[in-house]
Amino acid sequence: MRIVLTGPESTGKTTLARALALEWKAPCVPEASRLLAEAMAPAALSAATVDPIARLTMRLADEALARAPARIVFDTDLVSTIVYARHYYGDCPAWIVTEARARCADRYLLCLPDLPWVADGIRDRPAQRDLLLTSFRAVLLEIGAGVVEISGVGTARLTAARAALRFI
Repeated sequence: MRIVLTGPESTGKTTLARALALEWKAPCVPEASRLLAEAMAPAALSAATVDPIARLTMRLADEALARAPARIVFDTDLVSTIVYARHYYGDCPAWIVTEARARCADRYLLCLPDLPWVADGIRDRPAQRDLLLTSFRAVLLEIGAGVVEISGVGTARLTAARAALRFI
């Protein structure tokens, strides 16, 4: 079972992914774009980094899947690459959209921007989280993903995620 935490920046995806993975004793695949951004700092991501981000996302996923665990939790996937490539650069390579469809997870938990935005040196769009949420919804629909929207603060968010995953 592949579960992906997705949504705009600063919506609790990493915290929730780690909590679910810990509860299930499952691997938690990290966010590739953050790994790349941190490795490149202080240089910024650009249109030229879209392909490397997508390829790293797929490599990390493939490595986790090769270990054949019953459940895997992903802190984002190619859906984020599509959304942010279109948002920042106006387009996303078609091969990434094709791969996102082919690699569609069993369930996407779309984290809503109802948490306070927290600066961390990588995030940069606090005023655009609602616009990005709309883009995430559109891309998830485009690839045919099964989605549950997650909201709430603190333990309420984790409780909502648990409830969304109870029957899959």
